Amino acid sequence: MQSLFNIINIPLSFVLKFLSDIFGGNFAASVFVFTLIANVALIPLSIKSQKSSVQQMRIKPKLDELKKRYGDDRQKMAEAQQKLYQEENVSMSGGCLPLIIRIVLMMSIYWLILSPLTYMSGADKTKVNNVTTTVSESLKDLKKNDETEYDKFIKETNWNEKNSNNQLGIIRMIRENPEAIKEVLPKKKYSKIESDLKYIIKKDAQSNINYKFLGMDLTQSPQFNIDIFNKFQKIWLLPIMAFLAQMLTSVISMFIQKKNNPEAPSMAGMMLTMPLISLFIGFTFPGGVCFYWICSSLIGGLIQSGVQIVYGPQKMLAAERIKELKKQNEFEIKQLEKFN
Repeated sequence: MQSLFNIINIPLSFVLKFLSDIFGGNFAASVFVFTLIANVALIPLSIKSQKSSVQQMRIKPKLDELKKRYGDDRQKMAEAQQKLYQEENVSMSGGCLPLIIRIVLMMSIYWLILSPLTYMSGADKTKVNNVTTTVSESLKDLKKNDETEYDKFIKETNWNEKNSNNQLGIIRMIRENPEAIKEVLPKKKYSKIESDLKYIIKKDAQSNINYKFLGMDLTQSPQFNIDIFNKFQKIWLLPIMAFLAQMLTSVISMFIQKKNNPEAPSMAGMMLTMPLISLFIGFTFPGGVCFYWICSSLIGGLIQSGVQIVYGPQKMLAAERIKELKKQNEFEIKQLEKFN
């Protein structure tokens, strides 16, 4: 799966790098516009998925009738259902493919955002992985053997154990306290990554990417503390913004869905679930990922809401009914012509 994401991210990285050059290395502006372009490109898939959903609604009464007739016979039910889909020209998996493509693309962008050294600064991935893996393993050993020194390192660098899976944490360290890596690693291990570390520092300096957004460092990982008044960090605003962004789009989507289909079951539980997931993601990953999630929630949510309005079930079902009436009218005219 990781290989698939890497293949997809090669062309996507050119777009992100191009945007970064346009915005003078501003990471936040590049990610925002990149997310906008990606979601606009997915509009045809959103429309296809919406149309498929409406088609399912259109044939639902016929499906219910089949269930009453063959409910106890699964084989006959499956055969009748497949025949109905063929007669009505409805794809049984029409709504799945757009969803799969969207998920794959979203995960690819996720890895892209986590790997700016590789995809934006042009650093060799093998060398970056050598540094991140060695630092992570050394810190695990330090935590076991000397917890005091480990806590001191965490405090000085704001390192998060989750940073072993991304490049944003390393960027923060080499910019704010590059000597900390040398101090925490045994000499033997440091000698193995010294040249790669210098190479990464040089690549990062050459790319000169600005990871600041409203005074927050997007390479930083929010670390929640129950003592929110004394331990508050400005970076906490990102998870809060992610929660509010997802709450806004959830409310809008639920309102549109209820308007389009008053008989649809209530989605109040889901309306709160997704914002809470966004809050969790915000406190789990570095600020850059959380910022992307905010952009994706707002842009993707608003575009999807627009698609639901323009291609609402009532409008599409009415259009389908008009087509059926036209066909019936044409058939009746042909029959009358035969008699005349």
